[in-house]
Amino acid sequence: MSSRPDCAVVSTAYFPPVEYFMAAAAAGRLLIEAHDSYVKQTYRNRCRIYACDGVLSLTVPVSLPSGSRGTGGALIDYSKPWLQQHERALISAYRTSAFFEYYQDDIFPVLDARPSRLAELNLSLITRLMTLLGVRCEIALTPEYIPSYPAGYLDLRDAVHPKKTVPGMFRNRFRPYYQVFSDRFGFIPGLSVLDLLFNEGPDAVSYLL
Repeated sequence: MSSRPDCAVVSTAYFPPVEYFMAAAAAGRLLIEAHDSYVKQTYRNRCRIYACDGVLSLTVPVSLPSGSRGTGGALIDYSKPWLQQHERALISAYRTSAFFEYYQDDIFPVLDARPSRLAELNLSLITRLMTLLGVRCEIALTPEYIPSYPAGYLDLRDAVHPKKTVPGMFRNRFRPYYQVFSDRFGFIPGLSVLDLLFNEGPDAVSYLL
């Protein structure tokens, strides 16, 4: 990024992609949207990891209470075995990575706490990941919905999306690093930051800066 933003504004996200943390590291302040309408097929309730067959999407099933349309009201559906499936998928994809065993006991308990709301789960995961990555970042929730932010704010709420290409400001920063299955499919950028953390460990922060 050409200049340091005052704050990065993002949607809530489940195990967010690498560029989410690049923005946080650059700004030092992260404002998570808490008052937007819930949109399906976004990073709000899904992440992308590098599995043995290539990119694998992991999705948290959610429901919206009657009369609610906001992301903040999205409830996690634990009647489906998604939690066990996600943990098994992460183990299968990253158990041979250099740092999976080092970090799994910091990450899985956040999932196993089984919070009722998606926003609560995501905030806990983002906060834990910032610590594990060594990113110094102030995190806050938006007090209200603002359609557009003034200069100095890096608004990524619609830009970071699984169905869109990586925003241009980040694209040339994706230097190849070792990935477990890169011998099969090559380097894949823009995955969940878990991929970077499990493969690079303490060196991950230097990749984000």
